Amino acid sequence: MKKFNKVAYYSLKVVIPGIFLLSAQPLVAQAADAFSVDSPWMFGDWNGLRTDLQQDGVNFNVGYTMESASNLAGGYNTSTTARYSDQWAFGVNLDLQKLLNWNDTEFQLTITNRDGQNLSNEVGDPRTGTLSSVQEVYGRGQTWRLTQFWLRKGFFDHTLDVKAGRLTVGEDFDNFDSKFQNLAFGSGQAGNWRGDHWYNWPVSQWGARVRLNFTPEIFMQVGFYNQNPYNYDKGDGFRFEFSPTEGNLVPVELGWQPKLGADKLPGNYRIGYYYSSASDNVYGSWREGGYTDTAHAYGGYILAQQQLTAQGGSADRGITLTVQAVMNDHKTSKTDNYQSVTLTWKGPFDARPQDEIGIGAGRIHVNSSYTRMLRDTNYYNGETTYNSPTYLPIQKGSEYNYEIYYNVQATNWLQIRPNLQYIAAPGAVSKVDDAFVGGISANLSF
Repeated sequence: MKKFNKVAYYSLKVVIPGIFLLSAQPLVAQAADAFSVDSPWMFGDWNGLRTDLQQDGVNFNVGYTMESASNLAGGYNTSTTARYSDQWAFGVNLDLQKLLNWNDTEFQLTITNRDGQNLSNEVGDPRTGTLSSVQEVYGRGQTWRLTQFWLRKGFFDHTLDVKAGRLTVGEDFDNFDSKFQNLAFGSGQAGNWRGDHWYNWPVSQWGARVRLNFTPEIFMQVGFYNQNPYNYDKGDGFRFEFSPTEGNLVPVELGWQPKLGADKLPGNYRIGYYYSSASDNVYGSWREGGYTDTAHAYGGYILAQQQLTAQGGSADRGITLTVQAVMNDHKTSKTDNYQSVTLTWKGPFDARPQDEIGIGAGRIHVNSSYTRMLRDTNYYNGETTYNSPTYLPIQKGSEYNYEIYYNVQATNWLQIRPNLQYIAAPGAVSKVDDAFVGGISANLSF
């Protein structure tokens, strides 16, 4: 099985982009709007073929995301270093109501590949890393994955909505759109600080989500997701066993998505709780080289996002405030709480109505029980010198992340975002200098 997976991985890494590019070339040659700034796709509408397919219920997309970052000053490695990471996403959505006359039903298939390196390994002490990441697209193994393979069905005029298959938790829970490059300001923060149980994109697992829409604005949903080590191991992106099952993650969320005022300004308010039946070591039970107790993980989160202003008579432009918080249990979680606040301004200039400015600040706090475990381990191992290779750097207090970006909507299919980031106490290790990072990211839709 492992040999097969390795062969499949390298085959996919070469074959999928190759097939796409080869098949697209004749269509690009025919398309009058290829590379047009007004087309939503770099390769155009293929003489109307893509629009016709969408109208018939077949919507496919190929997206590419790149993120580069350079350490301008500070950090563990004070020399100026640069790292590049990227992600390909190949997806197709089928409207089965149009295709098969199945009322309110759709199917989604997405395959992803991540590659590259992460500058956070240079900014933080390599033995601990940073708590956040200056390149959010990096992580969860640089590998091919089946990220989505699910069927969604609505019942009773969409009052009840059920989704099942291979899912990512963050596509439904604690979800919103974000253009920040630092991981601390994006969607699904509950999963970022409890990533050993809550898997965001691109990691999927067998699961189901049931959503009850009380009104068009108010909903409640609950999910069930299988916990399996094969879900996240590198090279296992196409392994779908249920065994060995470690437990199940169950998130519950209440949401309100209003449109307020005369300008119908959109909001996205969510409060949620999660519980995992998998067993985790209790940090406070560490004694003489090992743990003596286990417990189940649990926690909660809050997301409050509201557009505050409209500009030029349109809610498509304006300032949006987003506040997030995550609370994890003190027994099993390395990070016990997190908070962030961001402001984004869509269309700040009349000449650039689709550009966007964003600024954010976030705090990630290390559980004091985890800090105590690190100290006890060093004492047990007779380690007292920070520079010793086997010394465990003490992570205590909080890491703070700040970012400002400007998103250039260069064309309808290309976004380019230069950004500046500041990381205070990287990894929450006092001996590591604060870091100043310059970055640039881009999104392309083919």
